[in-house]
Amino acid sequence: MAFAVNFAVWVMFSVIGIKIKAELNLNETEFGLLVATPILTGSLVRLPLGLLTDRYGGRIVFFIQMLLVSIPTWLVSYATEYWHYLVLGLFVGLAGGSFAVGIAYTSAWFSKERQGTAMGIFGAGNAGSSLTKFIAPLIIASAGAWQMVPKVYAVAMVAMAVLFWFFTYTDPLHEKGADQNRARPTLGQQLLPLIDPRVWRFGLAYAFVFGAFVALALWLPKYYVGEYGLPLATAAFLTILFDLPSGAIRALGGWASDKWGGNTVTWWVLWISLICLFLLSYPPTTLTIHGIKGDVALEIGIGVTLFTILIFIIGIAQGFGKASVYRSLADHYPTQMGVVGGIVGLIGGLGGFVLPIMFGVAADAVGVRSSCFMLMFLLVVVTMIWTWVAEKNEREEILDRHADVRAELAGAELIEPAYRRRHLLVDWRPDDETFWQQTGRRIANRNLWLSMPALLLAFAVWMVWSVIVVKLPRVGFQFTPNQLFWLAALPGLSGVFFRVLYSFVVPIFGGRNWTVFSTALLLLPTLWIGVAVQDPNTNYAVFVAIALLCGLGAGNFSSSMANISFFYPQRLQGTALGLNAGVGNLGVGLAQLITPIAIYGGALLILGGEAQTLSDETGATTQIWLQNAGFIWVPFIAAAAVAAYFGMDNIASVKAGFAEQVAIMKHKHQWLMSWLYTGTFGSFIGLAAAFPMLVNTQFPTVDAFQFAFIGPLLAALVRPIGGWLADRLGGAVITFGIFLIMAVAPLAAAAFLPGADGGGNMIGFVAMFLILFLAAGIGNGSTFRMIPIIFRTLREREAAGQGEAALEQARRTGITEAAATLGFSSAVAAFGGFFIPIAYGTSVNLTGGFQSALIFFSLFYLSCVWITWQWYFRKEAEVPC
Repeated sequence: MAFAVNFAVWVMFSVIGIKIKAELNLNETEFGLLVATPILTGSLVRLPLGLLTDRYGGRIVFFIQMLLVSIPTWLVSYATEYWHYLVLGLFVGLAGGSFAVGIAYTSAWFSKERQGTAMGIFGAGNAGSSLTKFIAPLIIASAGAWQMVPKVYAVAMVAMAVLFWFFTYTDPLHEKGADQNRARPTLGQQLLPLIDPRVWRFGLAYAFVFGAFVALALWLPKYYVGEYGLPLATAAFLTILFDLPSGAIRALGGWASDKWGGNTVTWWVLWISLICLFLLSYPPTTLTIHGIKGDVALEIGIGVTLFTILIFIIGIAQGFGKASVYRSLADHYPTQMGVVGGIVGLIGGLGGFVLPIMFGVAADAVGVRSSCFMLMFLLVVVTMIWTWVAEKNEREEILDRHADVRAELAGAELIEPAYRRRHLLVDWRPDDETFWQQTGRRIANRNLWLSMPALLLAFAVWMVWSVIVVKLPRVGFQFTPNQLFWLAALPGLSGVFFRVLYSFVVPIFGGRNWTVFSTALLLLPTLWIGVAVQDPNTNYAVFVAIALLCGLGAGNFSSSMANISFFYPQRLQGTALGLNAGVGNLGVGLAQLITPIAIYGGALLILGGEAQTLSDETGATTQIWLQNAGFIWVPFIAAAAVAAYFGMDNIASVKAGFAEQVAIMKHKHQWLMSWLYTGTFGSFIGLAAAFPMLVNTQFPTVDAFQFAFIGPLLAALVRPIGGWLADRLGGAVITFGIFLIMAVAPLAAAAFLPGADGGGNMIGFVAMFLILFLAAGIGNGSTFRMIPIIFRTLREREAAGQGEAALEQARRTGITEAAATLGFSSAVAAFGGFFIPIAYGTSVNLTGGFQSALIFFSLFYLSCVWITWQWYFRKEAEVPC
């Protein structure tokens, strides 16, 4: 009962949000964020609430949790502004965390044989969402105002808390006298399953069966109202036909999973959902057939009855799936169900947060309400493909360990005989000189040459917004300068996240597989750009989503560098990685060179589109095709993905090194070098992103795109020179001198800016930035050269005097730590692509000019000078290099 009440409160915005949307005139994206905000905190608090329940017991945690939820729930009725609802919604989301508390409290009362049934019955409290669809419209109708709903819910929550306290008992694990000194795993041990790909696979499946269930429970009332014109009360009632059976049938799903297996039931759930979602995704369509006796119009669409039936089927399937996924977890993690179940539940809950927002963004971008089902269809497809590939690989791994079993199955024609799979390098020994000369070098070079254009395109997509933001205001988009700087900065922000994430994917999915997938994934933002920029009424939130997706290109750097490093012997890794990174960095300049040409070059032959009218300060107009900023990359991305698919290889021996990489986060020099690399690469990528906008703002009579590409291009070309100089003179010497130059250049650039009465020197201003680009490019090479030396030196010192074997092991450890530091420092440095444009925008908002930002950059570079001097350059430095 307590879980049902909490669930009803958790999703109450699905009903009252419709009234709030009308009052505040919210668009689809804003409404999606409103209903999804409680889902976010409800998902995030599941793990900490579970930890608290393990320590203090479910009775007291559940009681306090319900009392805390009642406060923001009551206050919702007094909110007046959109941000009020968002903030209060975050606190209301605490109700969603009740699942973690209740599941642990319930299971403590039952034996292992009965826990599945008990948890299934408890999970049926999901039907609380139906309670909201039924009760909330009645309250609104009787009171005449939606504000009464949160008040009634707050009182009900307090009443439920009191009833729970007086009619329940402390569970056996926490009652007085129980063993409180039993060994408990550390937080690090509890979070260890996070590195298991299978957990994430189950999490993705649960994101559909639970996350999409929550999302639909929130979205369906508005969908019924908007698509079919039904009254809110009727829409809410029909939604009950979806979420009530789905929540109540979870116990039956547990029984079916016990009988036929969780994996089998999950596959049936996915197949049934895939068929239903395919039908629901088809938008209402009118076809005109030019017949002999005249035109014949055909109306194709799904009526409300068929729609409700399909939704009902999906709800039943998701109810079974919620039980089957957890049954599979019990099969694979019988002793870690609490932690693994909490993590999977968190992922599923985050799906319930993200999906409503994506529903709104998709509706705004595509203009079709059924786009929400298209997104869920895509989610199911990805889940099925990942599950099929993972299960196939798991079977192969087992058969590889048991050759006799494989031979017996092959003899019975139950599987195909073992053979060397294409694109999988089973025997890979690049440090064996004979192997390298006879076989390895040719294969490694082929993979490098195919990796470089894919990485170049990734950088181009990452930086394409630096061109687009300059043109948006001139073709009719009413965005403020600060909003434009944010659009230029957001790819840098998301790029940080994607770089960290992509650091771990090569050992999990394979370098070839991930290169193909990550390159093809770039088609999403490029195609979306081409569609969105053609309509000046496109919502700003849509551009925010596209800009964030462009950060995918940044992530490709981490995975590409990691992948190529495995192909080459240690003595050649510097050269190979330098070539891969240098060609990739060329994509920044290429984006700023080719994109303007494509924009002014007319409609592309295949994708096309209407021209926009560009107006300048004098009133003169020009025809441009801004959509080409995205479309121009589409054929090249497709070609690069196809080439990677047919030409690159996976290395079977590559193993995940997550623990070693995470350990490096505790190392001081990891963070010191991340700071320095932010000063070089972060400057390179951030300056490139904001430079065209900066020049056009300060010198509006100048077309920055005539020369904006030169700086990034030069920086990419001189990067190998920085490594070459560091090899001969020392990395710290070059880095120290580079940062001295970079500390002076922003101050000189500030002196060339126009004043209040105009003036300024554009040539001097651009020259200072070219110096910054050249210095950053050389510094990119020198700082990356320092990292391997630092960690190898430190490890060799520790092993000094312990023999050659210990020294060799220390060197290998240093190489591992250096590789991890290269990945993490590149992820941290990507933040410069976000910080520098935001610094410009903030400086304008606070001071009216860019001088403050330039002065701040100079101070930052001085800090880099001090760090280099203190730890790496002076004679008494900790690690001279």
